[in-house]
Amino acid sequence: MSQGTIKKLTEKGFGFIEGERGDIFFHSSAVEGEGYESLREGQKVEYTEGQGPKGARAENVKVLA
Repeated sequence: MSQGTIKKLTEKGFGFIEGERGDIFFHSSAVEGEGYESLREGQKVEYTEGQGPKGARAENVKVLA
């Protein structure tokens, strides 16, 4: 699993994580646990890197305690 920091969240239900290899997109459906609405910019997260229709994306996004 990779780790990063939430860089940007949008009202449209997606965001970007500043990861180990640069910024990576994630969709609200990829967030595990309390859900997208509980996320805040600057939080540390872990995720699995996957591929979406437009390139790399984060999957299985979990907030680190």
